[in-house]
Amino acid sequence: MTGTSAIAGPRIGLATTTVEPSLTHGHLDGIGVYSKALLEHLPAAGCTVQGFSFPSLRSRGARLPFSVGRRMPHAFATLTIKDLVTPCMVRTRLPVDLYHATDYRIVRMACPVVATLHDAITLKHPQWCSPRARSLKNLVLRNAAGKADHVIALSAFAVTELTEYFGIDEQRVSVVPCGVGESWLQRPAPEAIAATLQEFGLEAGYFLFVGTLQPRKNIDRILDAYLRLPVAVRRERQCVIVGRPGWRCETTIARLRTAAADGERILWLNSVEDEARLQQIYAGAGVFVFPSLHEGFGMPLTEAFAAGVPVVCANTTSLPEVAQGAALEVDPLDVGAIADAMLALVRDEALRQRCIAAGTRRVQALTWANTAQMTAAVYRKVLAG
Repeated sequence: MTGTSAIAGPRIGLATTTVEPSLTHGHLDGIGVYSKALLEHLPAAGCTVQGFSFPSLRSRGARLPFSVGRRMPHAFATLTIKDLVTPCMVRTRLPVDLYHATDYRIVRMACPVVATLHDAITLKHPQWCSPRARSLKNLVLRNAAGKADHVIALSAFAVTELTEYFGIDEQRVSVVPCGVGESWLQRPAPEAIAATLQEFGLEAGYFLFVGTLQPRKNIDRILDAYLRLPVAVRRERQCVIVGRPGWRCETTIARLRTAAADGERILWLNSVEDEARLQQIYAGAGVFVFPSLHEGFGMPLTEAFAAGVPVVCANTTSLPEVAQGAALEVDPLDVGAIADAMLALVRDEALRQRCIAAGTRRVQALTWANTAQMTAAVYRKVLAG
């Protein structure tokens, strides 16, 4: 999969390290999903795309097979680290008109550079990030912000953070939202949903959360809210948490396991890598609950909208911008408000149907095809000078 296109247009080098199976073992994070979507959809937006993947600094010289992007030599990776510490004036030449860094890793190049900066969490909320990785990520982020000719932010909220914490001129920033793929806009067959629910021990109508287990995702308050619901509701509906373990999630995992052992209908699925199965899990939910404390965008909202599931989300950071009134917005610090919204969406059928319809309308504008078209427009603007 190279992402090249026969359509004449700007030659784009795209960062694909976060998509490489040999480096990710098939577990794509948010940046990987974003990068993969651009690789697949930019050709239809009139771009000729070539992926470029950095060798892992942990590979110790081993030549891991790359199947997505063209390999960057080890010298290139070494230059990256040097350039982070003492800016290097060597400019790398690639056979492209413009390079798009989606994962912050930029060296000085002979062509224009566009960088997608997803958020400023490590600077704004250092308590939510691993101390070991925080300093390096801050250094890399500042490096990316300084070297990029133009920056893409995923929301207007993110622009505010980027300008505040990295001193980026707003004139150098364009907002390009994320989206969902075309397959998400097609509802799964009922028999496929039923088979997946049976596979994972789920009963249709559950409360659902999807995301990495980490402090800013606010999962403990989801559990608190669920446990406040009437006993009859909890007996009827499971609380399903889908997500891989992240930093500082040990207490949350212990709570999930203890609650299940105590007979609560709480289920943690820590590995749902197949996109079709994940879509079917969304489709089987009764309510999607996403009171995250901080998001630069919040891709799970778009997935829930596409799946036809009513949504409860936080009324802070980028989420109201993404939802645009299609979700019930609550104070993410107010457990009672989260519980009330969850209960409303299972008891008030008219409200439920309004939210589903609003989410379905909203997601029509939030597709990866639209993201690619807007991204291509940024490239052309930068190349035009």
